[in-house]
Amino acid sequence: MQFKISKELLVQIEQLIYQKNDKELEVLLNDLHHADIAEIFDELEIEEAIYIFKILDSEITAEILTELEDDVREKILHGLSAKEIAEELDELDTDDAADIIAELSQSKKEEVILELEDLEHAKDIVDLLRYNEDEAGGLMGKELVKVNENWNVLTCVKEMRSQAEHVTRVHSIYVVDDENRLKGRLSLKDLLTTSTKTMISDVYIKKVDYVKVNTPNVEVARIMQKYDLEAIPVVDEMGRLVGRVTIDDIVDVIKEEADKDYQMAAGITQDVEAGDSVLEMIKARLPWLLIGMVIELIASLVLKNNETSVQQYSTLIIFVPLLSATAGNIGVQASAIVVQGLANGSLKEFSKNYLTKEITVAMISGTIISCFLFLYHSIMYQQYLVGLAISISIIVVILFAAILGTVVPLILHKNKIDPAIATGPFITTTNDVFGIMIYFGIARLILGF
Repeated sequence: MQFKISKELLVQIEQLIYQKNDKELEVLLNDLHHADIAEIFDELEIEEAIYIFKILDSEITAEILTELEDDVREKILHGLSAKEIAEELDELDTDDAADIIAELSQSKKEEVILELEDLEHAKDIVDLLRYNEDEAGGLMGKELVKVNENWNVLTCVKEMRSQAEHVTRVHSIYVVDDENRLKGRLSLKDLLTTSTKTMISDVYIKKVDYVKVNTPNVEVARIMQKYDLEAIPVVDEMGRLVGRVTIDDIVDVIKEEADKDYQMAAGITQDVEAGDSVLEMIKARLPWLLIGMVIELIASLVLKNNETSVQQYSTLIIFVPLLSATAGNIGVQASAIVVQGLANGSLKEFSKNYLTKEITVAMISGTIISCFLFLYHSIMYQQYLVGLAISISIIVVILFAAILGTVVPLILHKNKIDPAIATGPFITTTNDVFGIMIYFGIARLILGF
């Protein structure tokens, strides 16, 4: 049964904190999953969360830290000493520990590293901190099981037992040479069914998927999704095995990318959350609002320049909102499919076939909408020439919007700019200006004003 926070549970926890009944509080929370406790922390006052944090075992609280919202974790870490933080990090895998240390100030970071008891663990964490957080090196953990190609099966099993003590989950067994260069992977089935004297070099599988330390994390996610991998090894510039990326890290990457693309499509220029300050929200949302305002002012100038024709053919102005909305929707739909295709790898670059397909969809959609509009205008206003101008305009504007929505994300992608910026406000506001210009240009040609 899925855990749900109730008001009664929160009241009970707050009362136990007030009574300083640590024993009963531990009994109540120890049966809960660390992710559920993290959810409870989000609902408590920060002083209450820190109080609970300090009475629970480090094995539990370390996992809670990885599940907390960024702002809550920051406040809790601020309330802990360097030694207390180090005790938590000693319980975590290196990748999670490095992520948490990276959030600390430089001075606090140095203090925490010095307090780490496991020197090998500390060394691995420091090593991970030098990698870019948006690349495989910043995503990987050091915990893995590897064997030397020159060992026999008996030696291999002994070494694996020793290494597995420090690994939470053994997804794969990697094979390296004397220089620690990745050579392949070892099948557990082959290991169990082979003579103990057999050399690993005779049984390991040479084909192995891997990424380099500087591979972008979205590319790592794409590779793991494509080949259904639970983990993938990471090698350095010399091909040496330095870590592995596991599926739980990739789930976080996918979520972060989806959140970023969703916000960008909505015209939010930087990552914000509901808990951020008013100033941070304004900084993230105002730029596109100002850009949109400027573009819409240009559209209003186009309308002003056609003021005389609007007075003469009043029904033209009635259909401007419909024209803008339709063009904006077509453009957003086209760009959304392209951005999605670029993200999942189904569309890698400019394709004439895909552009032709999008133009065909736009032409058919535009023709259906155009016929409906002509029929509606003819019945309501009996101005057949004006209706024809509106109908033809809507087809041309829809075609323009579809081409713009398809081509712009591809151009941005080619120039290493996130194509998600081409969805939402960018497409709708751009289509407003050019759509109105096309609209009145065609109306002028047909109606002769």
